[in-house]
Amino acid sequence: MIERADYIVPYFNNQLRLDKPPLAYWAQVASYRIFGENDFAARFPSVLAAALIALSIFAWGSRLGGEKIGWWAAIIFTLSLQTFLHAKAAVADMWLVLLMTIAHWSGFELIQLPTLNSQRSTPNSEQTNQASNIKHQTFLWWWIFYLSLALGFLAKGPIAWIPLLTITAIIIYERDWQLARGFKFIRGILLTLAIVALWGIPALLQTHGEFFSVGIGRHVIGRSFSTMEGHGANSLGMYLLLLPFYFVTVFVSFFPWSIKLPWLARRLWRQSRTGVSDPGYKPRDDTDNYLLAGSAIIFVIFTLISTKLPHYTLPAFPLLALLLARHWQGAAVSSPPATTARRRSFGKLALTTACVWVAIGLVVSPVVARFFPAYQLFQQSRMALQPNMQFASVEFGEPSLVWYFRSRVKGFLTPLNKRRASEFMSGPGPRFVVLPTPVAGSLFANQPPNWKFFSTSGFNIAKGKRVDLTLVLKPE
Repeated sequence: MIERADYIVPYFNNQLRLDKPPLAYWAQVASYRIFGENDFAARFPSVLAAALIALSIFAWGSRLGGEKIGWWAAIIFTLSLQTFLHAKAAVADMWLVLLMTIAHWSGFELIQLPTLNSQRSTPNSEQTNQASNIKHQTFLWWWIFYLSLALGFLAKGPIAWIPLLTITAIIIYERDWQLARGFKFIRGILLTLAIVALWGIPALLQTHGEFFSVGIGRHVIGRSFSTMEGHGANSLGMYLLLLPFYFVTVFVSFFPWSIKLPWLARRLWRQSRTGVSDPGYKPRDDTDNYLLAGSAIIFVIFTLISTKLPHYTLPAFPLLALLLARHWQGAAVSSPPATTARRRSFGKLALTTACVWVAIGLVVSPVVARFFPAYQLFQQSRMALQPNMQFASVEFGEPSLVWYFRSRVKGFLTPLNKRRASEFMSGPGPRFVVLPTPVAGSLFANQPPNWKFFSTSGFNIAKGKRVDLTLVLKPE
């Protein structure tokens, strides 16, 4: 975007990148302007989004049941494994989670405000002022709700509109059709579409409609009905086998708090049964129903989609964190003798998890980086790289190759097959090619003495296999 001065249509390696809308890229552009072009600047927007999610959860939780619930819920989300992994990755997911969380929160507030309004009886001056305040709050939350939906779409597409399904489910479940009036759905959806169109129409015009056909057609509809990039089921039998995928992986993704999910499920189930009078159990309330509906809809939608990755259900984690914090804190308060023990167990678990994640970040991450072949080749060859170099690759085209080497080289990566590698290296000017080590040995066994060779072994995470790579560099 910065090189092309085009902030409408994203490009990667000089090719159209139509996978996702541009909100995350805009955030990275702003970060680059402040911090320069480096790893930290690329990752900082995700860190910022994660921090804003934690603040949103804290504020929402505080409104639900006091600051303790807000703190517990924010800590639960922040220290879950999937958050730890994605909060420092240069991806769009944390912005999607942030905007879906705000949309779910504002939708919840809009549902609650009519309830408060219906409790007013005969009007007097004080009640008139309260009604005016409620009207002002309704207006504010309404705008926040639909702005979040619009910006969420700009982060990662129509999946950001799941909060609309949550609201619809609650209205149908409660059979309170008056709730729909507060949302002014037609007006709000038109506002959302208008905001999206401010970017979408220029993007469609510049790409002659390709942004829609690829971004929506292939990456939304196609991803829903077929496996993309090897992630998910490629047959009916495998699809049925993977239906419980997210209900199993949540115990890893939501770790360490997932150890409390069976307890939470039992508690919610007992509260849903009428006539249960066990101590400490109250009937499940509207807040529980709302948080459950939002979480369940996210899990069900991604369960039905063919392409599967563990982090797809990350937008449900703020809702799960609030739900778990409410009941964990509630169980402690309802059982005074166990209150101190429950709070201590939460504190110990949070402190232990924080220490483990910090240790992994400081110690394990640098060790793991040694197994990333693109990073290792860049570190070995960086002093020999020149800005005017051309570069290519054979049988290895991971985005990390472009990311690292284009920080020193102004050209773009050219994918080649084995037969064209020798032809490429015989061209004029400085250049280099990255290719499998056995291929490099057969193609470039007898080369001028000023050519340089850099080799490494590592693990290609995207392909799930070990690779042995060599970088062959011609200085002039």
